[in-house]
Amino acid sequence: GWRSKDAIIRYLFCKVALPVLFAIISVLVVHVLNIYSLDQTGKLIVTLISVIIGAYAPDFYVKNAAAKRRDKIRKGLPDALDLMVICAEAGLSLDSTLMRVSQELERASPELADELSLTGLELGFLSDRRKALQNLTMRVDLLAVRGVANTLLQAERYGTPLAQSLRVMAGESRQERVMRAEEKAARLPALLTVPMVCFILPPLFIVLLGRAILNVADTFTKLF
Repeated sequence: GWRSKDAIIRYLFCKVALPVLFAIISVLVVHVLNIYSLDQTGKLIVTLISVIIGAYAPDFYVKNAAAKRRDKIRKGLPDALDLMVICAEAGLSLDSTLMRVSQELERASPELADELSLTGLELGFLSDRRKALQNLTMRVDLLAVRGVANTLLQAERYGTPLAQSLRVMAGESRQERVMRAEEKAARLPALLTVPMVCFILPPLFIVLLGRAILNVADTFTKLF
């Protein structure tokens, strides 16, 4: 989603500058200030690890940002498909449908609205309309988005009703959302086991066995 002209320049600058910066910081901390008492081999290992972290930090940041963006797009896709069904049944063309849906989703899902508006613009000025949908699948690496793009491509190629195709995709997307919710609900008991063992069972044992332990202790005290 970073489409500015300076995005690649900033990325390359971070790839070059961060290893040098991390190396300088590690040299100051380990060699100059000597905060940690390490031998020469340990200091060299710390410096090399710092350089490696600085070299791969931009890649990790970009991958994390892309994963978050894909997750937001996936969550907003079912609502977008429902709106596309309404627009298609109202008689709007595909590019007009995408532009209208992007306007409606601008607040709820700005990431998906951005992708749909860009696809709508490409459908308007590209000579090959299939290229616009292929660009959408390249920008958003999601199976659901790829399925929507393939469905729209088939509708464009074979002349099948757009509203009918979108309705099928909307139903499948809603079903996938329900399945994800059920999967999270099924995982919940396993996730609650550790907190229950750590925070609930010890106080419960204290409440149930505390009085008996005190009585036993008093009995042994009186005997001895």
